[in-house]
Amino acid sequence: MNLKKVSCISGKNVLVTGVDEAGRGALIGPMVICGITVEKTVIRKLKKIGVRDSKMLVPRRREYLYNKIKEVVQNESGVSSIIPISIPPCKIDSYRSSNVNLNTIEVRAMAEIINMCGGSEVYIDALTSRPERFKKSLVGYLDNKKIMIIAENNADKKYPIVSAASIIAKVERDRAIEELKQKVGVDFGVGYPSDERTIEFVESLIKSSKKLPPYVRKSWVTTQVLQEKKWQRKIKDFILRK
Repeated sequence: MNLKKVSCISGKNVLVTGVDEAGRGALIGPMVICGITVEKTVIRKLKKIGVRDSKMLVPRRREYLYNKIKEVVQNESGVSSIIPISIPPCKIDSYRSSNVNLNTIEVRAMAEIINMCGGSEVYIDALTSRPERFKKSLVGYLDNKKIMIIAENNADKKYPIVSAASIIAKVERDRAIEELKQKVGVDFGVGYPSDERTIEFVESLIKSSKKLPPYVRKSWVTTQVLQEKKWQRKIKDFILRK
């Protein structure tokens, strides 16, 4: 996947960019943000292969569409591009320790992608319940302030170009999680706080080490609650021994 700038117009055809993320609320592993840019006429090809919101697809189907999307994009002229950005937990923690919230982290990364993609129309899944406020924040980081931005909640369900970006982002993150499982030798699940295996794994890390590894988001409330539980147990044990 080449990071490249492209012109906004190819002949008379408009370039359209879709942006979405995966792993925003994860406890383990990266957040992946992806932008896809194609000529507007290519969107019908994305519809034809069956792109839809990645959350509505089983892993096997996502993997299949991941490869098909890449084929569609790479078979087009040089104006098309796929740009994923992976932000590791340690980087997220570093930003948050500097009072940069998660929304701002994402907006900056999305703006970086849009600046590289060069689309004149951008469709994006809004991060908050106030899409207009999100859009205003995003435009502040763009090189071209005149790009048409369509920022909506659930855009990944409505616009095929955003659905395609959501699939690429999700598969990239899934692959990163599988690689991490191989390295640590533990199946810790999907890496989200809602997964019991993830919580049990993080608890075991907290019990066995004074310092959590860089692939766990230390600034997350869940992590802090689990660490607090450890110290509460230690205090309780100390009192009982007394």
